[in-house]
Amino acid sequence: MIKKSLITLSLITGCFFAPTKSATAQITSDSKMNAKVDEILAEMTIEEKIGQLNLLNPGGGVATGAVVSDNVQQKIKDGEVGGLFGVAGPDKIRIAQDYAVNDTRLGIPLLIGSDVIHGYKTTFPIPLGTAASWDLEMIKRTAEIAAQEATADGINWNFSPMVDIARDPRWGRIAEGAGEDPYLGSQIAKAMVEGYQGDDLTKENTMIATVKHFALYGASEAGRDYNTTDMSRVKMFNEYLPPYKAAIDAGAGSVMSSFNDVDGVPATGNKWLLTDLLRDQWGFDGFVTSDYTSLNEMIAHGMGDLQAVSALALKAGLDMDMVGEGFLNTLKKSLDEGKVTEEEITTAARRILEAKYKLGLFEDPYKYLDESRPKKDILSEENRAFSRKVAAHSFVLLKKDAGVFPLNKKAKIALIGPLANNKNNMLGTWAPTGDPQLSIPVLEGMKNVAPKAKISYAQGANITDDKQFAENINVFGPRAEISETSPEKMLEEALKVAKKSDVIVAVVGEASEMSGEAASRTNLLIPESQKKMIRELAKLEKPMALVLMSGRPLNISEESEMNLDILQVWHPGVEAGNAIADVIFGDYNPSGKITASWPRNVGQVPVYYSMKRTGRPGEAEGFEKFKSEFLDVDNSPLYPFGYGLSYTNFEYSDVKASADELKMDGNITLSATITNTGDHDGEEVVQLYIHDKVRSITPPMKQLIGFEKIMLKKGESKTVTFDMSAEDLKFYNSSLEHVAEPGEFDFFIAGSSDAEFENSFMLTE
Repeated sequence: MIKKSLITLSLITGCFFAPTKSATAQITSDSKMNAKVDEILAEMTIEEKIGQLNLLNPGGGVATGAVVSDNVQQKIKDGEVGGLFGVAGPDKIRIAQDYAVNDTRLGIPLLIGSDVIHGYKTTFPIPLGTAASWDLEMIKRTAEIAAQEATADGINWNFSPMVDIARDPRWGRIAEGAGEDPYLGSQIAKAMVEGYQGDDLTKENTMIATVKHFALYGASEAGRDYNTTDMSRVKMFNEYLPPYKAAIDAGAGSVMSSFNDVDGVPATGNKWLLTDLLRDQWGFDGFVTSDYTSLNEMIAHGMGDLQAVSALALKAGLDMDMVGEGFLNTLKKSLDEGKVTEEEITTAARRILEAKYKLGLFEDPYKYLDESRPKKDILSEENRAFSRKVAAHSFVLLKKDAGVFPLNKKAKIALIGPLANNKNNMLGTWAPTGDPQLSIPVLEGMKNVAPKAKISYAQGANITDDKQFAENINVFGPRAEISETSPEKMLEEALKVAKKSDVIVAVVGEASEMSGEAASRTNLLIPESQKKMIRELAKLEKPMALVLMSGRPLNISEESEMNLDILQVWHPGVEAGNAIADVIFGDYNPSGKITASWPRNVGQVPVYYSMKRTGRPGEAEGFEKFKSEFLDVDNSPLYPFGYGLSYTNFEYSDVKASADELKMDGNITLSATITNTGDHDGEEVVQLYIHDKVRSITPPMKQLIGFEKIMLKKGESKTVTFDMSAEDLKFYNSSLEHVAEPGEFDFFIAGSSDAEFENSFMLTE
């Protein structure tokens, strides 16, 4: 690819430019890889090539489907396996790698994959939480630590980051991504890929990143997992595809296809998606794996039998079949019948072998199996301390009307709620490599941080009283346990404790598995068992705050009307309790901002800040007939994208552009002065939004194009600047051309997306 670009440049300019030193090194590296892979492919039988396309799960870990592979040992020895996942530990992986290296004809090593979604053993907050920090360096560092720990346990390939744009909180997997915005999502996707892969995949502490789920998975209809999607190409390119593209541009080595269909063709067999777009337009040169049995599931989609869908997927550009063994069992037959070509099989095998080469596995198949590493690299005190820091930075202060936080460290506190002393729910969804019993619950954390506080605890309520709902939640273990003590008795005990306190802190919300994969909800309320408890505690009219845990935006309209503080803490990870205590006692001033809008009720969904203005736009306040409005609630969300309070206050002033005009080949600077006018030092996420007033396709009402997180001491001011060019104003038009069009642009710089436009500039030719 580099060679071609250099030759093209010399032909266009009529002169020759010598390759740079780094380009020469890359060409040399590619040449060595090509020579090695060519040598192996020349020796391989067609059956061995097909074997490289087979990814199996030996069982013992968390499976995301009903199928677990059988007879794995013999299949490896028979050269029928290219990689494994669901196995960890140098000792266990060494056994499997020995089979591949020593007991097969060509000795091709295995890829070892895993779902390392938000940390390995050192679990960080769920991704929706870390995104709320708006701290790209911190987010990148979480990926670096995850890679360090996972590779110490023998894993060299990660099924992360998930970069799906999600605007429907009914969809449980909103917990796994960065939220609703393509710009922020793109920045986080890039940071995560760079964190996992580093600058050299041959290092023992880096691993291949997998961008998922390609594509549009977060737009599943009704927010129901695995459901169909349907949208225009313009919406795809402008609003949903950018984070995948950013991850590819950052060098991601792998892509995972999604479960849904795209333009009526399941993603796993979609040639436009996996070849025309991903490879031909975006230049992706890694390999594509299916999601868990998504190849086989094309049968249920209505695309044919196993042989037909396997051939369809291969021809579309799928390289590896996860668990389903459709490639393994049908491709040879399809080749004999002329339904696929040997070149197509060879191309897919080449991509798998190239990944193994890039990891250095041909040079040393055991490079990730140093048995001294787990003890020193996994769950170190340093890693746990960083998890605590990340968690504190992810929390969002939604409401501070009661002025409860920060708490006095000598106060008499009633700590109440089913999540207040509960290890099982601290890690959050999709933490299969973490151990919940190593997590710090809230009660323990508060005692650690404020040993002189007088803390009395009562459970107060079950997470849910609905036995069937609890059973659905508890697939991976006890998350929503129903106490043998009656709800009435638990509430009575909680009220007794609360009456003797100075202040009430209620820790409430979702169990960890109420969000995540296969955890869609049509009801976004805090479960009624807990709402009853909150109502009764509020009647005591004592200073009261909610510490709210969830994997998604919830409908907390009722709670928001109460006189209390609300701190959203997501599911914070292994250091949950310590981090929560750091914030509620004021050792850290919360700085998080939500990255997915919170609805007033489920009927508003989807609601997001960048919705388009209609021909009959609704009013900001009040109701007007024959406008695009609801009869019963405002159009606006309860809490908008980018929103989050602080123990201090920030004032924005002197918002301006350096010029009234931006030329297509020029630059402009937009700036604002931010002042900390409160009584605490604090951090603020300064956000830049634009609105293209007139363009060839309807524009969003607002669009995030920049942000910066700053620290201000009380009384301190700082001017934040954003340098812009026409490149920052580009969009995909109806012909899918990436263009910037001349015209007037409104802009504002503020601490949330709900500010008003008061400034503008012109983009000119």
